[in-house]
Amino acid sequence: MESLKTRIKDDMKASMRAKNKDRLLVIRTILAAIKQIEVDERIELDEARTLAVLDKMLKQRRESIKQFKDGGRDDLIAIEEAEVLIIQDFLPQALTDTEIESMIAEVITATGAASIKDMGKVMGQLKPKMQGRADMSVVSVKIKAALAV
Repeated sequence: MESLKTRIKDDMKASMRAKNKDRLLVIRTILAAIKQIEVDERIELDEARTLAVLDKMLKQRRESIKQFKDGGRDDLIAIEEAEVLIIQDFLPQALTDTEIESMIAEVITATGAASIKDMGKVMGQLKPKMQGRADMSVVSVKIKAALAV
């Protein structure tokens, strides 16, 4: 199976050939973010860390969309939403609400979490499993609801 970085680079080449400037710009931004970390830390990013970079970029776009909605900037919302779709192309299949809730229930049972004080334990177990597959802010809300019962 090819690595995520290889897939991104191959998609960049395909976007160049297809003259798809919008997609190419987002892919170059992704590769620049990955390269920045590799240069700063003098390491080669593995799959998990590359997924974390994509996840962070997705979160930034979602926050921007929220702020643009508050400011009534529909033109900028469309640009950010298009970027979200491109970034999501490289992430694994998203988890459904049912899958998220069952994973939360499993971890709560496994860790013996009983109150909101145990949220960190539960989140610590879930984050590596859900990285890039679920919006962690949504997961956080679901954990709080499950532990509040």
